[in-house]
Formats: sequence, structure tokens, C-alpha cells
Amino acid sequence: MPRNFFKRLAPDPVALKQHRSLRWLGNSLEDPNIWHLNRQSVSRAVLIGFICAFAPVPLQMLLAAAAAFRFHANLPIAVSLVWMTNPITFAPIFYGAYRVGAWILGRTPSAISFEPSVEVFMAQVAEVWQPLLLGCLVCGLLSGLIAYALVWRIWGWQVITRWEQRKRLRQLRNSH
Repeated sequence: MPRNFFKRLAPDPVALKQHRSLRWLGNSLEDPNIWHLNRQSVSRAVLIGFICAFAPVPLQMLLAAAAAFRFHANLPIAVSLVWMTNPITFAPIFYGAYRVGAWILGRTPSAISFEPSVEVFMAQVAEVWQPLLLGCLVCGLLSGLIAYALVWRIWGWQVITRWEQRKRLRQLRNSH
């Protein structure tokens, strides 16, 4: 079962609280929702992870961790989902987000050249930052909401299916 797999991978909250570099977090590491695997905390973590993965900023993991604390979402899942945008995938993901933003703004995506000049680089940044940010926001929210809804529905479907299986087993045992 995935729940047991994730529980084995998750760090011990008590050990984390005692870690020298994390003491400043205090009692916030004791919030059960940031460690438990339940429908609400996992769905929220997926939403947060997808939104933060599309954030074109450094230290996305810290952003996801702060949001997980704030919204009582599963911390390990929220932080690990940020790695969708990694050194291999970030270029196509952010380029796709830029294209979405340019499409929404009604602009034609500009060709980007790689010249070792600060002036050329700054001119290109000035041209692409608005479509990039808008595209990242739209893609992050849309993919996060879709993932949230999928996790919420699949989790609920799985609970109902297991409940019906147990009900059938009880009926079978009672009929004998």
C-alpha cells in the first residue's frame, strides 16, 4: 500500500524537532497534518507541490515547506513534488509556461538567443518576464487543481471500494 511506503520514507518528526538547524520551527513540526497521510493533507500537499513547482524562483522547496506549514498539508509530499522541475525538466516546463502566458496575453513568443552580453540578456528578460510569470501562475494553478481533484476523487473511490469489500466479506461470513 502506498501509505506504508510513504511512512517508511518520511523522517521521524521527533528527530527533526531535535535537530539543531530546525529547532527554530518549534512546535510547528508537531502538527499532525504535516506528517499524516490522510485525504485532506495529501490533497493539499499535491496542490501546493504543483503550484510551487511552477514558481520560477530559486528555493522552491522552502516555498513549498512554508505553504505546507501554513495550510496544514503533508510536508514530505509537498516538498518532494517540487522536484518535478529539476535540472533536466525545468527548461521545457518553463518554456511551455512562457508559451501559455504569451498566448493568454496575445503575444507571439519571441525567439531567444544566447549571447554572452548583459544588455542582450536584460532586454530578453524584460520581454519575457510577464508571459513567463503569467504562464507559470496559470499552469501551476491549473495542474495543481487538477491533481488535487484527482487525488481527492481517487482517495475517496479507494475508501468506498475497500469499505464495500469489507461489507461483502462480512456478509459472506454471516451467511455461512
